[in-house]
Amino acid sequence: MAFETWLAFFLAACLIAISPGSGAVLSMSHGLSYGVRRTSATILGLEIALVVILVIAGAGVGSLLVASEAAFNTIKVLGAGYLIYLGWSQWRAPVHIDAQRSTALVAQTSWWRRCMTGFLTNATNPKGIVFMVAVLPQFINHEQPLWLQLLLMAITMVVVDLVVMHGYAFAASRMQRFFRDARAVKMQNRFFGGVLMLVGAGLFFFKRSQP
Repeated sequence: MAFETWLAFFLAACLIAISPGSGAVLSMSHGLSYGVRRTSATILGLEIALVVILVIAGAGVGSLLVASEAAFNTIKVLGAGYLIYLGWSQWRAPVHIDAQRSTALVAQTSWWRRCMTGFLTNATNPKGIVFMVAVLPQFINHEQPLWLQLLLMAITMVVVDLVVMHGYAFAASRMQRFFRDARAVKMQNRFFGGVLMLVGAGLFFFKRSQP
């Protein structure tokens, strides 16, 4: 891959990562609830799903998913349903108070569960597949080995997304001092839960690109 091509892809990856979406909302939500260190598990799940989507799109399977209305609608409904479920669960999440430290804590979840939440959030997002299918061909040179180009693009996109998602989580974690009582934490849960449900509902109106 030529340096100019890589640089163009790097800039595209930055724009993709910075643009607000379900991954950014989830990173901010978990950053505020658990702190940056614990949110790293969530972000790891997001990145694994990102690589899976990139490989699927690069291998041409993504084009088939976009072309098939039934497959596309299945992914869309699953993705929308999962985000709405995730948002509703956060909306109703119980809040506990640690009296000794006088801090508000949400119910803790395991490392594995946070990672899977991140993975499913990105893996069931049809926008990601459609965007990859539309963007990747612009940067692939068919005269060079495909897997080497996909590897370079995957590394580039994951590094960029890791930095951006941790930035979102860090920014949100700086607000923890304002959420030291049960009422504030409940408001936080309902805000991010509501945003996730709105993003999920919005996916129902997302249409596949016409061949």
